[in-house]
Amino acid sequence: MAKTKLMDFDKALELYEPVIGLEVHVELNTKTKMFSSAPNTFGADPNTNITPVCLGLPGSLPVVNEQAVRYSISLGLALGCEIQEVSGFARKNYFYPDLAKNYQISQADDPIAYDGEVEIELESGRIIQVPIERAHMEEDAGKLNHVGGSTGRIQGAEYSLVDYNRAGVPLVEIVTRPIFGGEADTPEIAAAYVSTIRDLVTALGISDARMERGNIRCDANVSLRPRGNEDAGMSVLGTRTETKNVNSLRSIERAVRFEIQRQARILHEGGSITQETRHWHEDTGETSPGRPKSDADDYRYFPEPDLAPLTPSRELVEELRAALPEHPTLRRRRLKEEWQFSALEFRDVINAGLIDAIESTVAAGVPAQAARKWWTGEIARIAKEREAEPTELITPAQIASVVELVDAGTLNDKLARQVIAGLIDGEGTAAEIVEARGLAIVSDDGALIEAIDAALAQQPDVLAKIRDGKVQAAGAVIGAVMKAMRGQADAARVRELVLERAAG
Repeated sequence: MAKTKLMDFDKALELYEPVIGLEVHVELNTKTKMFSSAPNTFGADPNTNITPVCLGLPGSLPVVNEQAVRYSISLGLALGCEIQEVSGFARKNYFYPDLAKNYQISQADDPIAYDGEVEIELESGRIIQVPIERAHMEEDAGKLNHVGGSTGRIQGAEYSLVDYNRAGVPLVEIVTRPIFGGEADTPEIAAAYVSTIRDLVTALGISDARMERGNIRCDANVSLRPRGNEDAGMSVLGTRTETKNVNSLRSIERAVRFEIQRQARILHEGGSITQETRHWHEDTGETSPGRPKSDADDYRYFPEPDLAPLTPSRELVEELRAALPEHPTLRRRRLKEEWQFSALEFRDVINAGLIDAIESTVAAGVPAQAARKWWTGEIARIAKEREAEPTELITPAQIASVVELVDAGTLNDKLARQVIAGLIDGEGTAAEIVEARGLAIVSDDGALIEAIDAALAQQPDVLAKIRDGKVQAAGAVIGAVMKAMRGQADAARVRELVLERAAG
């Protein structure tokens, strides 16, 4: 497939103003589904977490999950929204194979939360206020698994299988108003906003927030309008495209940038933009057409006849408001200052979703830089190999126990990595692993001198070089000693002993 022709990003910004709107779907981590008693768990065998309600079987009736409603109100409050005094459900009618009953229970004209604003901070320190139109509750659809193709998509597949385990999982869809004035920061704004939402739902404890599992999914709407209309607001907007279900922060930023460049090229050459959904391809870094989409999709909404309206009390709303956590932007600002991380270090932590893990590790007594090093380094590497989340493999308390042994001189970093591997494999405590594997650093000068003498016998000119002022020559002996002692020598002490030999 030929590469899509793009306009240079800076050139595109000279000619057009980018306007974006973001729709973020958040799966709630309730024990059961939105309208049934089916388990809400990830990774079960296909079509095992289902009930007649999930499948829309005749005679089955939905029952609202109270915890999902509380979670949704908390999220709405955290988004700065007003909470609807009377909020109802509606049937959103459309046919798709993963929607067993041919309609989705959602909210139409009376969402649970509306009119909010979220503050985000960019790497440059620029603060952006993202306007929130609404946050509404709904149920998720099932999932199609396309079999036989090379990409996992329907194109080229031999057949498709439907897994209804996800059908009925509680969702909150957060819809922004158009975001103006982003200019060159527009792609970063999109990613920073989704990152802030992820931090927000994690702090609230209402979602597992695993983007790779689809717990958070983003649809990015992008349009361009010719320069000279910057003050026109909603009265002059370009035709938008909607890139669906982008599932990583980096991909969100790349997808928005790509659409700006793609649309600019088309418009500049006299073409027009088709209002449509588009798919993001991680491998090629491009979007491709999905289906045409109108502003007036006829979903034939009507009130859900089997569910009564929701009327949350003011007392409940204020109770949930009082329990809100620190806003993610303020928390990030505070932690970055407390930890004294560089902008690059802190960005890596945010992108890896490790703020909570590092904060807990620091609370366990580990210096912030050490916590960052282990979580974003060795643990992240092992997690990638095992296709797992770092926090699923090891706890902050276990990291603290390893760092304590390093600080005590029992381990160096190389040996500590082996202990971490042992902890992840369940071999016992850090101290037990050191004992069982014989990993403690050799601190006996006698053993070190014996190894140094053996190394010097192989390199007899080293001492003479050191005496001539070439102190770096000691490195060859230190390396030989560390190799002979399987990394269990104290390199600093070996260096001291080598220099003492040269001086004597």
